[in-house]
Amino acid sequence: GDWDFWSNWKDRRLWVTVTPIVLVTFPAAVQYFLWERFRQPWGATVCVLALLFGEWINRYFNFWGWTYFPVNFVFPAILTPGAILLDTVLLLSGSYLFTAIIGGMAWGLIFYPGNWPIIAPLHVPVEYNGMLMSVADIQGYNYVRTGTPEYIRMVEKGTLRTFGKDVAP
Repeated sequence: GDWDFWSNWKDRRLWVTVTPIVLVTFPAAVQYFLWERFRQPWGATVCVLALLFGEWINRYFNFWGWTYFPVNFVFPAILTPGAILLDTVLLLSGSYLFTAIIGGMAWGLIFYPGNWPIIAPLHVPVEYNGMLMSVADIQGYNYVRTGTPEYIRMVEKGTLRTFGKDVAP
């Protein structure tokens, strides 16, 4: 959804939980098919690389090619470390149950650290017009998107950190 499209919506709370949970289904299905039919332990990695390739094509042509949004504003999530861990757990254990429990947990736990080198510069705090904001928040204000509900972006001066009743530290 939108949490994976916009860098100012890649928050510390919802993006790191929603995105890996939603995106684990297709790699798991491809992993099952390739393991069951061909005994190849790289199904999740191939699926994630194909998804990432398609996402980059989408982000380049649709966001940069048509609307001129900067690519660092709309980059996709990196799922490759989690897919490699998922495939490694299946290769070493050979068990679907063990892969679902341990590999799924590794998939979710490595998601945020795997993306941290990309999003860390966007979380740098800066002072902008007397308010403390992140670079991603400033991008969200300067590149206004049509159809974005402004009342959502105005929560806590431009971020989504207050969803779920309280502010994330």
